Amino acid sequence: MKTHESVSLKYGDADIDIDVSKATSVFFLKGKVLLPITDLKTTFKEAVTAKTVDSKPLDQLLNSKDLVTIVVSDITRFWMRQDLICRELIDFLHSQSQIPYENMVIVVALGTHRGHSEEEQKKVVGEYVYNRVKVLNHDATADDLVFMGTTRQGTDVWVNALAVNRKVILIGGTVHHLMAGFGGGRKSILPGISGKKTIEQNHLLCLDKNLPKSSTAIGSGALSGNPVHEDMMEAAAMVNPLFSINIISTPEGRHSHIICGHWEKAWLKSCETVHDSFSVPIEEKADIVIASCGGYPKDINLYQGIKTLLNMSLAVKPGGTMIFIAQCREGGGSPDFFDWRIPLKDGVLDEKLRESFTIAGYIFYAGMEAISKGNVLMLTSFSQDLNEEALKDMNISAYCDINELLSHVDFTDKSVYVMPYGGNALPQHHTA
Repeated sequence: MKTHESVSLKYGDADIDIDVSKATSVFFLKGKVLLPITDLKTTFKEAVTAKTVDSKPLDQLLNSKDLVTIVVSDITRFWMRQDLICRELIDFLHSQSQIPYENMVIVVALGTHRGHSEEEQKKVVGEYVYNRVKVLNHDATADDLVFMGTTRQGTDVWVNALAVNRKVILIGGTVHHLMAGFGGGRKSILPGISGKKTIEQNHLLCLDKNLPKSSTAIGSGALSGNPVHEDMMEAAAMVNPLFSINIISTPEGRHSHIICGHWEKAWLKSCETVHDSFSVPIEEKADIVIASCGGYPKDINLYQGIKTLLNMSLAVKPGGTMIFIAQCREGGGSPDFFDWRIPLKDGVLDEKLRESFTIAGYIFYAGMEAISKGNVLMLTSFSQDLNEEALKDMNISAYCDINELLSHVDFTDKSVYVMPYGGNALPQHHTA
C-alpha cells in the first residue's frame, strides 16, 4: 500500500528530499514518541530522591565530609546534554548534603579517546560547574592507575585512582550499543576510566574466538550472554559506584527520562526503557532502506555514522539497496579509522585487528560486516580522509549530489523502509 510520494531527511544542517513515488510500499521505521522533560530541576530532584531505583535517596547516602568523584562522558556524547545534569547534581550535593565544592572532582570518561581542551571541558560540564569543581581528563596510560583484580574473562582491571576510596557517581546516556548491548551505566567505568590494556582486553571479546567475524553474542540490545557486557559489569562491580544517573534522550537531543539509583539496577531499568522506545519490530526486510543519521551533529563523521549503517543493514533484504545519508563534515572522525583500509585491501583485517585492537578498528570492522549485506550508496561531503577512493575501498558508492545518487536507484515495485534517525531505531526482524 502506497503511503508516501516523497520523503524528507536531515543532512548536516539541511534537508534533502527523495522521490519514492514508484515504490510499492514506503514505511517509516522510528521509535516511540518520547516527551521532553519540561521542568528539569524538579524532575532531577525527584529522580535522585523520591524515585530512586533500588537505592536510598542520594542525600541519605552522603555526608559533608565525603570525597565525591563524578564520572561524565566525553565530548563525543555531548548529545545527552550532561552539562545540564551536572549543574543540578553539584547544586544538590552542595545544598542538600553540604559537600564543599573542593571535595568534589569530575573525571571525564575518555576511555582511549584523546584528551579534552579546556574549552571542551567547559562544554561537557557547563561553565557554571567548571568554575566551581575541578574537572580532569582520564588518562588510560597514567602511571597511577589502580589494579582492582581480574575478571572471569581474564581482563586485568586497572582504573583511575579517583574512583578508589571515594564516593563515585556515574552520569551516562543510555542508548543501544553495537558491542555492549547498551551504552551508559557500567561503560562509565570500562572503558570510561579504565587503563588502555583493560579496554583492549575487554573489547577483544567482540570478536568470535574461532571465526573471522564478530561474536554472535554481542550486538545492540544484547545483554544476556554478551561477554563484553558481562566483563564490563564485573569491572564496575569492583569499583562499586555509589549511585548512577542515567539519561535517555529524544532523537532530537532533548532529555526525556532521568533514571537514578543503584549503579546496576537503575541502569538496567533505563535499558528497558530505551529498548521499549527505540526497538522497531518488522515482519519482513525491505528491498531498499533509506536512512539518515539525523543531521548534524549526529552525522558529524563516519565513525559516529556507522551506527546508522549498522541499524539499516538489519532491515534490508540480502543484496538489497541501502541509501545512507551522512554529511560527515569532519571526515572519518578518528585518526586511525581509515588506516584499517590497508589490512582490508590486503585481506588481513580480522588478523590485524586481533593483533592490534582499537575501538576505531572495530567500528570499521563492524561497518564492513554491515556493508556486506547489501549495496550501499552514500550521500556525503568529501574531505581529505573521507574521499571517493577511501569509501570505494569500503565497497561504498559515494556521491555529493542526491540526484546523481538517485540516478543509480530504481524504486519501481520495490518495498522501502525510511529511517529518519537511523542511529536511534533498532529494527527487530521476527521470523515465524
